[in-house]
Amino acid sequence: MNNAIEEIYVSTDVEADGPIPGPHSMLSFASAAYTSDKRLVATFSANLETLPEATAHPVQAAWWKTQPQAWAASRQSLQTPEKALADYVAWVEALPGKPVFVAFPAGFDFTFMFWYMMRFVGRCPFSWSALDIKTLAFAMTGLPYRKCIKPRFPAHWFDAHPHTHVALDDAIEQGALFCNMLAELRAQQKENSSGTDESL
Repeated sequence: MNNAIEEIYVSTDVEADGPIPGPHSMLSFASAAYTSDKRLVATFSANLETLPEATAHPVQAAWWKTQPQAWAASRQSLQTPEKALADYVAWVEALPGKPVFVAFPAGFDFTFMFWYMMRFVGRCPFSWSALDIKTLAFAMTGLPYRKCIKPRFPAHWFDAHPHTHVALDDAIEQGALFCNMLAELRAQQKENSSGTDESL
């Protein structure tokens, strides 16, 4: 495949102080850019100043009190959203391929990232779409969608990466998970294709 047109899977994790952007703030975010063969191309992470008009949701505020190390990690070296998101969009646009946003659940992470990019940069290099790992698992396992949670995934989908609620750690872990799923899916597709050819 020509590297100039290869898709780059940008596994992204968001840490926030509420369920939606605007009323609440994105505290930190990170992306780990992978090729389809699980090569980690580059990473990006930033901790953000909170939005001046926003407040923390009480449910998330209580949860963060149970995660003091992750909270402390998210409050170091704070950047303005204007700077961090401008730098991030430039980083995505410089990746050696067509970027695909990947998250779990994409509905949460992409909502924050899209809102912040459109507000502070005015464009989104991922267009209007995001690849949801939960939906991919639903298609691959046959489990009911609501039961597509990590404890029900096959063990061989996971590498030995920590899940710490520090955005960069979780983006790397999640990206490796996605690449393992993608490799299995493509192997199944190849096997099915070979079987079809042999029956002709």
